[in-house]
Amino acid sequence: MAIKIYTKTGDSGETGLFGGDRVPKDSGRVEAYGTVDELNAYLGAAGAQLSAGDVLDCLRRIQSELFDLGADLATPPTVTTTTKQIPRIRDEHTARLEHWIDRFEEALPPLTRFILPSGSQAGATLHLARTVCRRAERRVVTLHHTEEINPEIIRYLNRLSDLLFVLARTVNQQHHMPEIPWEPS
Repeated sequence: MAIKIYTKTGDSGETGLFGGDRVPKDSGRVEAYGTVDELNAYLGAAGAQLSAGDVLDCLRRIQSELFDLGADLATPPTVTTTTKQIPRIRDEHTARLEHWIDRFEEALPPLTRFILPSGSQAGATLHLARTVCRRAERRVVTLHHTEEINPEIIRYLNRLSDLLFVLARTVNQQHHMPEIPWEPS
């Protein structure tokens, strides 16, 4: 059976969380997972600019994990009564990001200065995705001040922004784009 695109249940400005609760569409929880969704779209845009390879494989895996992360955010940890098994972000997800950072960083020249977010189209898009990831992290931290969330989400997003920086540098290196150092005024 096909999923219907519109349900009309959000026409009053509310949306449903997994577990059944209805919340305003501008609630902190919805703002957090909505920003994660925006990040996922930027990763899709970056991936569309790449041919097959390790970076693209990495991005596709992360995109799937971001759907899991969004479901995790849309389901408070205390909710146990839902018809679907909710995937949760775990420490092994964050550890995988750290492994990728180390692996990709080995092939890059060491940084001695700050660099401007630029380069190839894909590299610049990954830099943009990194900034959206940082915003998603801020939204999740804000949510964490008032509501219970899976704390591994914060660590995952923090590490993901680091990985996106490394991937942007990697893609730019693959496209022979020089890194432009920041020159303070």
